[in-house]
Amino acid sequence: MSWSLGAGLEGRGAIVTGAAGGIGGEVARALAAAGARVAAVDLDEAPLRALVAELDEPARHVALAADLRDLDAIERTVAAAVDGLGRLDVLAHVAGTIRRAADLDDVTPADWELQEQVNLRATFFLGRAAARAMRAHGEGGRIVNFASQGWWTGGFGASVVYAATKGGVVSLSRGLARSLAADGILVNCVAPGAVDTAMMRDGMSDEAREAFRAEIPLGRFATPAEVAGAVVFLASSHASYITGATLSVSGGQLMY
Repeated sequence: MSWSLGAGLEGRGAIVTGAAGGIGGEVARALAAAGARVAAVDLDEAPLRALVAELDEPARHVALAADLRDLDAIERTVAAAVDGLGRLDVLAHVAGTIRRAADLDDVTPADWELQEQVNLRATFFLGRAAARAMRAHGEGGRIVNFASQGWWTGGFGASVVYAATKGGVVSLSRGLARSLAADGILVNCVAPGAVDTAMMRDGMSDEAREAFRAEIPLGRFATPAEVAGAVVFLASSHASYITGATLSVSGGQLMY
């Protein structure tokens, strides 16, 4: 086995959703640096094109705008990724959304529906479509879904619905791991804690963020690049005997 950082990723095709965001962008950069060809996916094409232009060997990568609430768009996106990359070996499903509510009575059906569709429903249908593409080339693959430490804690910062969807992502990923193991497709989760991103800052006061930071043993928020390293590991051949796992990247705030 090669012990290079991205062992097994050279020349592989990888979809990264949420690629216009802080974590997703770093995941795309990290996979490209490890030798993978990347299909960067998010809602708007312009920031994706800017991202692709700065990746190693930009011509090897593609930008694909898609709304993952649209199930037909999911199928089209996977097909376009396979067409653009030549094959699909890795799905890093980073895309997610949160709507915080100060009080449970402030949660609306629209809040619930948006978070369920983006965070949970899309995880299943995207994973299923990716698995079909991986199965077609017969060499297995890697699916890395994104949960949150909220899957375990129930959520912080008025994020009960978000935490519920992320708990569903963990359970779903375990089910996919069992269902796809015979095809050599490994399915795991990354569960970040507090990461310094726009999503983390949105809807939280400075006081709330400082109180949150004070609960972290390492004493600081993660950078998006620190989360990307966990994805590269799980997508690489170093993780060839790991499936159904949820890797906490929380600075010690969540330990299990």
